[in-house]
Amino acid sequence: MSAARSLHPSPRTLEVESAGSFDRLVAAGARSMHGWHVQSLDLRGRREPLESLDAQGAIFLGCTFDEGVEDSLRGRGALIFPKLEKVPFNPYRGRLYTPQELYAGIAEARYEDTLDARVYQWSIRPGQRHRLDATLAAALHDHSIGDALEELTRSELCLGRTMVGVMGGHAASRGSAGFTEAALLGRLLARNGRVVATGGGPGTMEAANLGAYLSAADETDFQQALTELAVVPGFRPSVSAWARAAAAVVERHPDGTPSLGIPTWFYGHEPPNFFATHIAKYFANAIREAVLLELCNGGIIFLPGSGGTVQEIFQDACENYYGAPETITPMVLVGEEHWLRRFPAWPLLQSLAAGRRMENRIFLVDTVDEALAVLER
Repeated sequence: MSAARSLHPSPRTLEVESAGSFDRLVAAGARSMHGWHVQSLDLRGRREPLESLDAQGAIFLGCTFDEGVEDSLRGRGALIFPKLEKVPFNPYRGRLYTPQELYAGIAEARYEDTLDARVYQWSIRPGQRHRLDATLAAALHDHSIGDALEELTRSELCLGRTMVGVMGGHAASRGSAGFTEAALLGRLLARNGRVVATGGGPGTMEAANLGAYLSAADETDFQQALTELAVVPGFRPSVSAWARAAAAVVERHPDGTPSLGIPTWFYGHEPPNFFATHIAKYFANAIREAVLLELCNGGIIFLPGSGGTVQEIFQDACENYYGAPETITPMVLVGEEHWLRRFPAWPLLQSLAAGRRMENRIFLVDTVDEALAVLER
């Protein structure tokens, strides 16, 4: 079982992620809370149902109760995970992040003061990754993000549509040919009904999410956004200026097409991009990588990149190499010069695929238009 699948709730589990959901279950005549996972809710004012329902097998994560109710629940067999103090995030959150949440206040403040930066700084404190309370908080958070991501795949955004991953290097600067090509790819994929998913960071990832976000905009607005972003080519030396330029584009186009970004605080020096409307940010990079690959049921397009992209190519190749026929998805490498000579991943990928079911699902093309044509076939 993959790391991603292990995050999915059991069929007997009932996720209760709003007070309204709790009240509806009670009103419907529930007698037992067995299998309920009640997540990060303020349950004050609900003493009577909490004390009358069978609590055996219920799990409450970071909830708030009237005085005495928590002890009652625990004494009747419920498992209570308390609120964790001194962590700058909610380990039991029931939804994905938005760029507006991670970058709240960026218009007036420095990036260093945003939620995204504060969580990263918390994660790299000396000895933090060896502390039991910190490890528990991060693991609970990543589990909650996995649940929220699973819900997204069942939502209107994804139903009846395939998700295509776009992988590539973080170094592609705004205004460069590589950035523009990745933005065009994201735009074309979204216009063709695909959900675009990336690693959620800067460079090629930002460009693909940007292209998807502005897929409904006309060509003039799309080109204008590319021009304006190029004024701040990268997140160095100032993440603040980089994020503000993106926020300005989003503010002018508030109803962009949704797409997914799956970044990680493990690479906290790479900030999340502002154009992925749904952000599943993990602490554990290994889980993040596995989840991203699993979700891309429409295939993955690999744009030019280096170490991280090469790793993703062969991680995906391994999934396809051992996968059942119905799980093998297309792998499209874009850039013949890059993947044949600079980083010759293509010859090795061909050798690996020879004689396997995946042999006819790997492709090397030279343009994003050709990549889209391959997926259309």
